[in-house]
Amino acid sequence: MEFVKDYKSILNPKDTEKAIKLCKDTFEKELSSSLKLTRLTSPLFVEAGCGINDDLNGVEKPVSFEVTALGSRKMEIVQSLAKWKRMALADYGYKRGRGIYTDMNALRPDDTVDPIHSVYVDQWDWEKVIDEKDRNLETLKTTVKEIYDAIKRTSFMLSESYSELEDYLPEEITFIHSEDLENEYPDLSSNEREKAAAKKYGAVFIIGIGYPLKNGVPHSLRAPDYDDWSTESVNGYHGLNGDIIVYDRVRNDSLELSSMGIRVNKEALLRQLEMKNLNERKELYWHKRLLNGEYPETIGGGIGQSRLCMLLLHKCHIGEVQASVWSDETRAEAKEKGIYLI
Repeated sequence: MEFVKDYKSILNPKDTEKAIKLCKDTFEKELSSSLKLTRLTSPLFVEAGCGINDDLNGVEKPVSFEVTALGSRKMEIVQSLAKWKRMALADYGYKRGRGIYTDMNALRPDDTVDPIHSVYVDQWDWEKVIDEKDRNLETLKTTVKEIYDAIKRTSFMLSESYSELEDYLPEEITFIHSEDLENEYPDLSSNEREKAAAKKYGAVFIIGIGYPLKNGVPHSLRAPDYDDWSTESVNGYHGLNGDIIVYDRVRNDSLELSSMGIRVNKEALLRQLEMKNLNERKELYWHKRLLNGEYPETIGGGIGQSRLCMLLLHKCHIGEVQASVWSDETRAEAKEKGIYLI
């Protein structure tokens, strides 16, 4: 069963569409103002083999096609814009303390399809220039707090416009390292730890995603060439990145809203490529530019648009706030329960 037992949507389909727009418009303005970001137009696809596309956990295959008019040159639908954004900051000449955000639309056909995952991905991708001296946990935490405050202000606006939508997120987000989370819940899986932390704190930022924990397994996988997950941050712990996880009261479960972090510098890139046995990537266009010092130091991430709408509109399935593809069984169950999937 994909849907919460006895669930009933607070908003009807028409009001849901209005609330989706209010949610997205409000958060976009709040995010831009908080982080000093300028909106930039981004690509839907990039050329294959140049190293610009994001390979996420390193196993997902991008959707590809050939452009006949360009001699059948192969292109790939983006999976995220983690690398493209940093290149754009360099090419546009952004300075420290300023950055960009964009509406990222992607296809991830290898993703699990369930109440919080879809083949279609829409998120706000953002990236901001920092200095070498800003490569620390303080910068990471300050940025996380600014993003969370933007989420809280958006939640408040929705609750003011639709009184039925209670703003139940805590006032502040809690920070915890993935190694401390492992110590607290040694017998749980990483997903179970996230759920336990989300229920305990309401909103949590889990630091250090990608570096092996004491059990030899990372909390979650990360590609080696965008987030810096291997730099020793403090007290022997590793990682200058993490995930924003909140408690989803409707589903009684955790919900990841954002993956973000301080990006790799030359040293971290070389170290992480070696750890992942992917040294051949040093020869790719994007990676050569980074190793040649052509990119600024940055912090960045992605924030799920449909995930945020789903949470703040108190929906139990992501299909209630975005148009995607679902199994016949899922649609039949939704119809039976009176749940409208867009």
